[in-house]
Amino acid sequence: MNQIRLYVSFKINCEDVKYPRLPLALLFFILLPFGLHAQNQHKAYLDYIDNYYQLAMTQQREHGVPASIILAQGLLESAAGKSELATKANNHFGIKCHDWTGEKIYYDDDRKNECFRKYNKALDSYEDHSAFLRNRSRYASLFDLDPTDYQGWAHGLKKAGYATDPNYAYKLISIIETYDLHRFDINANVRKNTASSSKLLSEKIEARPKHDVMRNNGVRYVVSQAGDTYASIASEFRTREKKIRNLNEISPNVGLTAGEIVYIGPKKKKSSRNYPTHIVLPGESMHSISQKYAMQVKILYDLNGIPYSEGAVSGLVLKLR
Repeated sequence: MNQIRLYVSFKINCEDVKYPRLPLALLFFILLPFGLHAQNQHKAYLDYIDNYYQLAMTQQREHGVPASIILAQGLLESAAGKSELATKANNHFGIKCHDWTGEKIYYDDDRKNECFRKYNKALDSYEDHSAFLRNRSRYASLFDLDPTDYQGWAHGLKKAGYATDPNYAYKLISIIETYDLHRFDINANVRKNTASSSKLLSEKIEARPKHDVMRNNGVRYVVSQAGDTYASIASEFRTREKKIRNLNEISPNVGLTAGEIVYIGPKKKKSSRNYPTHIVLPGESMHSISQKYAMQVKILYDLNGIPYSEGAVSGLVLKLR
């Protein structure tokens, strides 16, 4: 039987970001949650949230973009991880190739063979999305907003030109409120869930007995949750607390807070090829930068000729390889 494929243009684009043309059935799948109450939450959306909420929280802690906004954009622009860009290129945010020196993928959109960024893993896409917002002056005012002001962020992204779709901000807000994504915003006051399925999702997340093991620069790590300690993570992976602290270059008197990267393997002597340099942001330390790229702190100091007694200077360009 001949198959007829219908395509529609989904107008969420700017000079850097483009939402690719999608089959009608997939477009319906993306838009379905906007007209539904929380009890009709889509399973694919719930699965995506369950897979990436920890990564979004880490991005907020490291870069200041609200976890709820990150998740909402990832859900919307990757069709909950099922778009072609997400499945073939790990590109969850539809970012094009402007000023990009990494791997690329070409996709027929409004024009043939348009260039999009390709990543080795979803983590790289999330990191690049945060850098994309941090390093463009038109988004600078967003970082002055309260970290829990997802509505301000949604409207600010639209106003700054992230998307041309006039309803872009409202779609992000709808996703956030339908799926209670604001619960993941650091320092958010978690409100009570009124929908039974939202409550089930929350209980599922809080009751998870094990951490998901991920990789950064080839190094295995987990993201800490509320109530975690270095000792509890060490116990989970059947090792000593001292070893976990040594792997993360953490002194014995430093505690652990939710959303931190905790490496369970030795960090590397250089970053991955996609990140040859790093511009120091306000509030960052040499240790936090080393954690971000899974590099040893001493190597980071040595590569840049910085005395061990000195710290990271805002605006300084650090060599990572």
